[in-house]
Amino acid sequence: MAELKNTITVRVNVKITPESLKTIVENAKKSVGPDQSGVYRVDTAGKVDEMISQFLYEKDFESYVNNPINYKSLPIENREFH
Repeated sequence: MAELKNTITVRVNVKITPESLKTIVENAKKSVGPDQSGVYRVDTAGKVDEMISQFLYEKDFESYVNNPINYKSLPIENREFH
């Protein structure tokens, strides 16, 4: 894998399916396992952040945003403008 470039943190709202969120939570819990009290101590919100960030890196988001064609109106349901 290529070396990571300098990055900044951008806080945004991202739409994902409930199934994706459920899968992330389940797999994050499996990866750490329960502690002695049976409690799973994992930052699932942080794991969502990591998963989406890694996906954008691996799928070359930088090239995607460099292509002017990708700035046309995207057919995302219930899109909200901020």
